[in-house]
Amino acid sequence: MIREILLYDEPILRQKAKKVKRVDASIERLVDDMIETMRAANGVGLAAPQVGVPLRVVVIEVPDQDVIVLVNPEVVKASGERLIEEGCLSVPGYVGEIKRHVTVVVKARDLRGKEIRVKGTALLAQALEHETEHLDGVLFFDHLESMDQLRRIETRKEAEETEEAEVEVTPAQ
Repeated sequence: MIREILLYDEPILRQKAKKVKRVDASIERLVDDMIETMRAANGVGLAAPQVGVPLRVVVIEVPDQDVIVLVNPEVVKASGERLIEEGCLSVPGYVGEIKRHVTVVVKARDLRGKEIRVKGTALLAQALEHETEHLDGVLFFDHLESMDQLRRIETRKEAEETEEAEVEVTPAQ
């Protein structure tokens, strides 16, 4: 089921999410919904608070890799630094250039309760860092010195509406 993605001004996005005590059917349903929601929004990652659930659950899908499901993730190592343009499904239509680590290692549990470590570079490192920050109530634009540093971009919905508006139908003669 596709869930509504909450926007940046929702209070739950500023709260610290609670640890998952036990993975059960409700967590598995949540993960399935999050994956479907993330894909429908053309996202790379999604944290449970973004769909209104204050639990420490994250899903990430980068090109050429299976979906990564992280329960109770925490960044245990990060190195290097780079400036990168970043956006967020909870802040549609805006991006900003922020500092992110080049390599990130996260410790978490999978859906079977097994402890896992995920090491990421490039887009995966960015997603790991971005999504785990959501669990602590941090949004990407918190890294900017000023909200003036946000840049407006066209959303997928706006692009589709523009395409529709450009369709011209003429009556047959």
